[in-house]
Amino acid sequence: MSGDPSEEELEELRKKKMEQLKEQQGDDGEAQEAAKQQADAQKQAVLKQNLTDGARKRLNTVKMSKPQVGEQIEQQVVALAQSGRVQGQIDEDQMKELLSELTPDSKSFDIKRR
Repeated sequence: MSGDPSEEELEELRKKKMEQLKEQQGDDGEAQEAAKQQADAQKQAVLKQNLTDGARKRLNTVKMSKPQVGEQIEQQVVALAQSGRVQGQIDEDQMKELLSELTPDSKSFDIKRR
């Protein structure tokens, strides 16, 4: 008879431990989400400070069509700004240059029919 109560106690302890682990994971997830939002807000502030309106519009257009390329460009602009290599604001022409440097040339194929 002493075996049954110990199994029940063990089961209760397991349930309590599982609940604690779930709560900890929830807290960690919230902290990570808050840190991610803060980093994103800082990135947006740096971009707003270092890009003209035209350059921001072009970047948003690129992000809508090619999200990965847009993220890469954003990271590049933030890195340039943090290293102090940005003089003034990046205008639309400079944004075009950045885009042409970071995007691979698209290959075009001419199909000739006989």
